[in-house]
Amino acid sequence: MNVQADIVKPEELGFDSARLAAISPYFQSYVDNGKLAGFSTLVSRHGEIAHFECVGQRDRERGLPLQADTIFRIYSMTKPVTSIALMMLYEEGHFQLNHPVSRYIPEFKKLRVWVSGEEGAYETRECDREMTIRDLMTHTSGLTYGFMYANAIDAHYRSAGIGGAATVGMTLKDMVTKLADIPLLFSPGEHWNYSVSTDVCGYLVEVLSGRPLDEFLQSRIFGPLGMVDTGFFVPKNKLDRFATNYFKDPKSGKQGIMDVGDETSTYAKAPEFLSGGGGLVSTMMDYWRFCQMLLNGGEFNGARLVSRKTIEFMIMNHLPGGKNMKQMTTSAFSELAADGAGFGLGFAITLDPAEAMATGSAGNFSWGGAASTYFWIDPEENMISILMTQLYPSSTYPLRPQLQQLVYGALVD
Repeated sequence: MNVQADIVKPEELGFDSARLAAISPYFQSYVDNGKLAGFSTLVSRHGEIAHFECVGQRDRERGLPLQADTIFRIYSMTKPVTSIALMMLYEEGHFQLNHPVSRYIPEFKKLRVWVSGEEGAYETRECDREMTIRDLMTHTSGLTYGFMYANAIDAHYRSAGIGGAATVGMTLKDMVTKLADIPLLFSPGEHWNYSVSTDVCGYLVEVLSGRPLDEFLQSRIFGPLGMVDTGFFVPKNKLDRFATNYFKDPKSGKQGIMDVGDETSTYAKAPEFLSGGGGLVSTMMDYWRFCQMLLNGGEFNGARLVSRKTIEFMIMNHLPGGKNMKQMTTSAFSELAADGAGFGLGFAITLDPAEAMATGSAGNFSWGGAASTYFWIDPEENMISILMTQLYPSSTYPLRPQLQQLVYGALVD
């Protein structure tokens, strides 16, 4: 359990106390109106926490309060963790970013690009070039997600059982073998499309390190950072802290329980499929430690994961030709808006706050998870903000921009 959080007077960190205190009452309205069961918000600056509050319940039906040590499904907030893991191996000289993925996954040598047709009757063409590791890290690989419901390729993912964090009955090796038989949506580097690319990165961590992904993350990231409640499942002795996940259908408006936070959850036992793109659970304080490591340039409390230059490199815009996500995206979904944003090696990067129509700084880097979790890091202001809740999908309510408005509205120094 990792709940130590010394709260510093907001004025000492450049915040107005009254304005910062308005965050919880604002989101309390979501709880009062039955839109959220509960939520937790954190704001830190200069390495110290100015705001950390928990409101509502982690399980509405059982009347269980949401607390500082509540465990959440962070879904795609797993992606930055896997990206750091892969870059740790990059620093050790295991690969180059321009290396073809087929160098490490030989099955990918045969990949082709979809032109038309349905599963079993595709018309395809050769790729303009091979997929590189940087393509995977920037979602320009040509891969996709089955939940997009946009074309014949994502339908093939569904029939093949490739479901990102929801994948069952296969290993990471099984997944890449199946992916090799499915055409790409486009030639690598041609467009940006949200995808299982980071799950493939997780497999690369296994290939390059010679260790299962969960073991690598535990020994090289979670252990050194003191992330004691982060992993691919919730142990039995921690289930009493696990939040229930709720959903709201965007078409019908129907609301309900997606996954109960108890022994019936799929997260109550170790999974066969270790989703580097969306499989982790974590707590607010654990994920803050990870974010603080990023903001510190790769180090936290004496544990150095990567160098400062590696973090600086990861948070550059790596999209081809300096393009932004709006210029490159073909995606039916993304955890964050494409306006004013680029993409680095595992994070969205704010290029133009005015175009993004969001208060903040150029150079902010961020990502979110499918159950409405979210973090952003502002290097210019030396600031971190994190939202934890459990409501699927993340596009249900504008929680993320609202949190940004409130946090930046409280910044006075």
